[in-house]
Amino acid sequence: MSTAGSKKDIKRRKITFALETTDAKKVILMGDFNNWNPKKHLMKKKGNGIWTKTVMLSPGEYEYKFLVDGEWKEDPQNDQKCLNRFGTLNNILKLPS
Repeated sequence: MSTAGSKKDIKRRKITFALETTDAKKVILMGDFNNWNPKKHLMKKKGNGIWTKTVMLSPGEYEYKFLVDGEWKEDPQNDQKCLNRFGTLNNILKLPS
């Protein structure tokens, strides 16, 4: 039995996260796509107070939040949320295949 051609190519795509916070000193994108690692996705500040980070993600469902100067912040541009194990909310990002 041959397995050639039986695996689907999973197409990763660029997803840009953005958060507007003019007075922040440090913003980190954290989620289950990076194992909630604060060293992986440091966001960059644009001149207009918008912080951005582009990541490559495969289709699926992801939970994420922003860590702004040590405090957790939800994404105000995304109303899809779920309860996390700490009793607060995470944002949900769904990428169809």
